Amino acid sequence: MNPGKTRGVLARVFYGIEEGICWFSMLLLALIPLTDVVLKLVFKSGFPDAQGLLVHALLILGLFSGLETTRSGDHLSIGLIQYLGKQAGAEKVKRLSAAAGCALSALVVTIIAWASLSFIRLGLMGWLVCGIIPDRVFAAAIPLACGVMAFRFVRQAPSGAPKIIAALAPALGTALCLPVIAKALWGFDAPEIFLHLDEALYGAAGFFKIPAVMLLILAALGGAPLFTVLGGLALLLITASGGESDVAANQVYLALTQDNIIPIPLFTLAGFFLSESRAGERLLGFFRGLFGRLPGGLVIVTVIICAFFTSFTGASGVTILALGGLLYAILRGEGGPAYPESFTIGLLTSTGSIGLLFPPSLPIILVGSTTQTNILQLFAGGLIPGLILTAAVMAFGIAYSPRKAGSGRRASGGIRKGLKESALELLLPVLLVAAFFGGLLSITELGAAALVYVFVVEVLIHRDLPLKACVQVFKKAVPIIGGILSIIALSMALSYYIVDSQVPQNLAVWMSETINSKYLFLLLLNLLLLAVGCLMDIFSAILVVLPLVAPLGAAYGIDPVHLGIIFIINLEVGFLTPPVGLNLFLASYRFKKPFVEICRHVLPFLAIQFAVVLLVTYVPALSTALAKLF
Repeated sequence: MNPGKTRGVLARVFYGIEEGICWFSMLLLALIPLTDVVLKLVFKSGFPDAQGLLVHALLILGLFSGLETTRSGDHLSIGLIQYLGKQAGAEKVKRLSAAAGCALSALVVTIIAWASLSFIRLGLMGWLVCGIIPDRVFAAAIPLACGVMAFRFVRQAPSGAPKIIAALAPALGTALCLPVIAKALWGFDAPEIFLHLDEALYGAAGFFKIPAVMLLILAALGGAPLFTVLGGLALLLITASGGESDVAANQVYLALTQDNIIPIPLFTLAGFFLSESRAGERLLGFFRGLFGRLPGGLVIVTVIICAFFTSFTGASGVTILALGGLLYAILRGEGGPAYPESFTIGLLTSTGSIGLLFPPSLPIILVGSTTQTNILQLFAGGLIPGLILTAAVMAFGIAYSPRKAGSGRRASGGIRKGLKESALELLLPVLLVAAFFGGLLSITELGAAALVYVFVVEVLIHRDLPLKACVQVFKKAVPIIGGILSIIALSMALSYYIVDSQVPQNLAVWMSETINSKYLFLLLLNLLLLAVGCLMDIFSAILVVLPLVAPLGAAYGIDPVHLGIIFIINLEVGFLTPPVGLNLFLASYRFKKPFVEICRHVLPFLAIQFAVVLLVTYVPALSTALAKLF
């Protein structure tokens, strides 16, 4: 057989195994919680070691979905450099930036791979088991996955000299890891030479810390995956403070075995099943029948549908990319323009993240797990601000419609037909809210129930998606899941350093001594979070910035629920803030319009949403009134 064909066959087999492991892990996450509930109701005894199996399935899913995300090149990044022009000089800069990003990523994951061997041997007790399988067997997926990622990052480097430079990164990472490799081999009785090497690494990291941090920031702006940038920062700062890299590996393991982030992949996949089916069209038909005759009725419909989908996917980009074309056609009018193009694009861009305050919002779940705040109270706290934000955008559409757009067109088929067709989708948020706020299901059980419900409705009842198409839906969801979980894993290592070095406490003391006014602090926080929302995805921002902000909020007497809602609503608006708001770039890509033109279209909506941010920030009762009931 031709060697090239042999490699191709082996690659396909390997990719198939990766995908199969992801499928199986997701299946466990979906079925074990529901099986546990049924067994407790029927036999008064739950699924054996359900919690242990769930967190280890999450660990495997996080690592192998990260592999898939690396293979497809879909890791979350800032990548401002990609928006440079197509001049010869710009193309050269992009090429060098891509090579640097691949080299950095390969270096970081190589270090994590070696460090995890030391952690597995010395940090995990041999008697720890999940069922009959030792925890060390599950943890072995960390060095395996990171090793394969390093290989893939090298392969993705541009050909020629850049690829050769990227290929040297794993060797450099291995050299830097000689002390932890020695620990993995000899335990704490490693030869003395490795202790001296450790001390040399501490000194070098401390000496080069500031320029290295600046280089990592430049790498992030140049398009390096954010999870490797965060991991590089964590490794650098931990080493400079006298720690060892296996501490970071320990944090990766802890991050991916947290039971409170299990709902994230479940709700994400449920959101993709909704967006890939005809659920959007059915909901659109119902809401057009309900609101289509009102001035601004199409705006109301658009806002509701975008909020519905974003609340499930947790990623505004999915809503813009999946529903943007459909809603654009409706708003522009099939038989002639209903709304101007500028208004249509501005509305769709600004509503792409408008549902992040509604259950089952993934960012709210992550805020709760990061700050140890009651998730039920956070969901309750987000309802009124979320309704105010959606109502403000709707009101603008209603005010705009009589002047600029024809409205009042009756949707074909009427309300009754729309209700009949979309009843099962409409029932989903009602059931989820009732089950969660009624205390019937935990947040993990809720995620599993949502995924199973959506699968049954869209695949088996409506039959929008044949079983073969489910594979493609899963393939589209896995890069998002892998990107999110990779961010969570490496952010935890950076958060460990931040907390361990008492940065939040020291910052809180300095701020409280420097700024006496609580309201001035809140205004500065608004501005900071708008900038953060421009530069980082919401999951990175929550995991990296929130641990710094939470002690400051406590120092100024801000309720943790109020702080969490301020954080999320600010980041929502940050997605729209020029010059680097994420939704602006996605809309430019989706609607094929120049970036500057998108910014201009969004400005009225940005002003409205920022006004709501200030209202929510300075009227705490909007966030805390309902939360106090739970």
